[in-house]
Amino acid sequence: MIEFIKNHIALSITLFCVVIALIALVWWTLWANKALKLNQVLISAPCELKIAHISDFHNAKLKNNNACLIDMIRDASPDIIAITGDLIDSRHTDVKVSIDLVRELVKIAPCYYVPGNHESRIENEYNTLKQALTDFGVTILCDSKTTIEKNGQTFTIIGIEDPMFVIEKDSVEKTCEVIREKLQPLVSENEGYTILLSHRPEAFEEYVSAGVDLALTGHAHGGQVQIPFIGGLIAPNQGFFPKYSEGLHQKDKTSMVISRGIGNSLCPLRVNNRPEVILIELK
Repeated sequence: MIEFIKNHIALSITLFCVVIALIALVWWTLWANKALKLNQVLISAPCELKIAHISDFHNAKLKNNNACLIDMIRDASPDIIAITGDLIDSRHTDVKVSIDLVRELVKIAPCYYVPGNHESRIENEYNTLKQALTDFGVTILCDSKTTIEKNGQTFTIIGIEDPMFVIEKDSVEKTCEVIREKLQPLVSENEGYTILLSHRPEAFEEYVSAGVDLALTGHAHGGQVQIPFIGGLIAPNQGFFPKYSEGLHQKDKTSMVISRGIGNSLCPLRVNNRPEVILIELK
């Protein structure tokens, strides 16, 4: 009888601990999905520039009407702000949220934007967004480029419109082919340090081949689920255990920084994968 009571108590304690652990895991996951993080990336370069990089906003709604996001970028004091696609979400679109965000961002620093695959799916809403961004003074780069100067140094900013604006079936091969055709005429020598804004990290080899100095991308959502010591679980166009899901990647003279993004789309939850703003410092 005493042994039975001991076993019953032990089982009860075990079940209680399991329940508490599950509750803690659920709470932490829900908290982390809204807990925006600033990640800093330092890149050695023959020039100096501070870039705030955001991607895959997906008309997200964070604390206090996204004041936490706006304040984080303001406190970082960037020279420019780069937005690499999917400001809006084609599945649950709220253009006003994205417009309200950019209205505040342009007060902090000049903004540069390229559209992602979600913008390609909803033409009317994207046109509304594009007109608002134009009115705010955002530089929209659709297969085009512009130059800026800081302290006598020249930077060329190139933007590639997402391939889904011109192709029907999304595949890595077709995506890379379209990006290659669009990018080659835009990259020239003697134009200073080149910064590419493109939604697609899976086209890294195309950026390397073109000789881009720095590529800023998104799309992979950090692999959606971050597995310790392994990395992202799954990403669009890359499948399971994607090679390019977040962070800094370098090859030859080209660096690529992939944003984990801010919002969610098809999958409503991230796991061990907090939304982020990336502050890139060229030094």
